[in-house]
Amino acid sequence: MVYYPENYLIEDEKMKPFIDSSEIINILNNTKPDKSRVREIISMSLDKKRLSMHETAVLVNTNSPDLVEEIKEGAKELKRKIYGDRIVLFAPLYIGNYCSNNCSYCGFKKNNKDIIRKTLYENELIKEVQTLENHGHKRLVLVYGEHQVYSPEFIAESVKTVYSVKEKNGEIRRVNINAAPQDIKGFETIKNAGIGTYQIFQETYHKDTYHKVHLSGMKRNFDWRLTALDRAMEAGIDDVGIGALFGLYDWRFEVLGLVRHVNHFEAVYNVGPHTISFPRIQYALDMNLDMKYIVNDYDFTKLVAILRLAVPYTGMILTAREPAELRDEILKFGVSQIDGGTNIELGGYSDENRHLQDINKEQFTINDDRPLNEIIHELLLKDHIPSFCTACYRMGRTGEHFMEFAVPGFVKKLCSPNALLTLAEYLEDYAPEETKTLGYQVIEKKLNELAENQNIRILKQKLESVKNGERDQYF
Repeated sequence: MVYYPENYLIEDEKMKPFIDSSEIINILNNTKPDKSRVREIISMSLDKKRLSMHETAVLVNTNSPDLVEEIKEGAKELKRKIYGDRIVLFAPLYIGNYCSNNCSYCGFKKNNKDIIRKTLYENELIKEVQTLENHGHKRLVLVYGEHQVYSPEFIAESVKTVYSVKEKNGEIRRVNINAAPQDIKGFETIKNAGIGTYQIFQETYHKDTYHKVHLSGMKRNFDWRLTALDRAMEAGIDDVGIGALFGLYDWRFEVLGLVRHVNHFEAVYNVGPHTISFPRIQYALDMNLDMKYIVNDYDFTKLVAILRLAVPYTGMILTAREPAELRDEILKFGVSQIDGGTNIELGGYSDENRHLQDINKEQFTINDDRPLNEIIHELLLKDHIPSFCTACYRMGRTGEHFMEFAVPGFVKKLCSPNALLTLAEYLEDYAPEETKTLGYQVIEKKLNELAENQNIRILKQKLESVKNGERDQYF
């Protein structure tokens, strides 16, 4: 069963709530940017030094168009230095949309009587995974409504089912989770199923706003949610993902809230979050929300660049909530993961009759519904390396061990070769001829670039083995 205490005592000092709204507001109100200071902070980030809340606030409060452009250029350069040209691809798979909460921004809310409720059990889940594998996916994030039916045992069984599905050359190699907070025992149950990253988004770090938009249900407990990933860490899940839903409160506050969350992880566990997500509010059925904090495209692009500079080593996820043109633009400023071929209806991937979005079946509106191959082709045209890599997770490079590679910026040397190998798998097994031709042209170009700084003999051998039918090659 899911353990949802209405009033719980935090006995471990490490898991005391750590967000102080007045501290963040004070930093924002008393930090004044100037040109030399902004440039100094950008330079610090390019030296792969994580920024403090005060340093991040300088960038947040920078409004000069010329300096904002320098922030964006700094984010571009940092991404090139640490992550190279690779973009990791995944798909969200919604498992169930029953929910015990009433969140004003969400279509799954308990009081929404128009949403079509559904849970994918074994046979339907297998069918969805088969479809995703036949598209070429290797990485999924399973999404669950916050309801007691989605217990740790239920989540663990669904994870095991996903891993068990093998369709032709297809398989899912990493299953990430987006689900309700658990107690430590619940997180241990889920960890033992072999998950990758566990995501829990605070939605807003501003406590008063949090209570305004979360009207009832366990999610209304700000501190229980805030300390959820601490309990995950205590349970041995050392890859966690944080995020804020931009548009609930002042975006500047939320950026500093995310940085404060990173500070907490590093101080207590000596490891930062594996990923940061920054979804923006999109229309949802029965949504009832004050729209005064909606983030425009200019500020959204700016905050993505600032987050890249603030936390150089952490993966950043940009979802299909955003339209294709904007996603293509923002990729430049530090994003390392995107979803592709996204469908957030329950059972929507395998529904051959689905042609249009049905908001009665979705949590919110998505704005980029391009098929996976179209996204891959576009990435290749822009000289990116589409990647389905799962090597770090499977080689034990997670948590603190991952940071040993990521913080100094060594990830690029491992990730680029692994990205090329997974791209070759996709080209051989799923790509149309036009994409395959373009893909191998990009691979050849990237091989020449890698050869300038490292020995690529073994990489070339592995690429040949992929062409000869071997799969799952990685370093």
